[in-house]
Amino acid sequence: MTDRESKPRYVISIAARIIGIEAHTLRYYERMGLVQPERSSGNIRLYSEEDIDRLRYIKALMSDCGVNLAGVEVALKLMQRMKEMQDQLEEMERKVAAEEKDAIEAIAEIIDDIAEDAEWKEV
Repeated sequence: MTDRESKPRYVISIAARIIGIEAHTLRYYERMGLVQPERSSGNIRLYSEEDIDRLRYIKALMSDCGVNLAGVEVALKLMQRMKEMQDQLEEMERKVAAEEKDAIEAIAEIIDDIAEDAEWKEV
């Protein structure tokens, strides 16, 4: 996620217009916990690009797929869990790559030591 995507930038009326839903629907989604816009110092809701994308997804699930709010909630939780699992997998891949590099370096040192011992014994 880039800074541009997570930076809050749209007030509720603009966010509603971008998505094509009413502002009261956005407030309802917030009460349901489907989206958590940031708040300004004046307590004004500010939506980020990430929030807008999430709301578009919610709208698509409901209007295009006929999913109700309970289904949307389940879908969003599953997506979040999948993202967490993907992050864990990537972290494990980084650790395995680092261990592999360390193992290769250790084997190279052992081979060098064996080669030095063999040269010493030949003399």
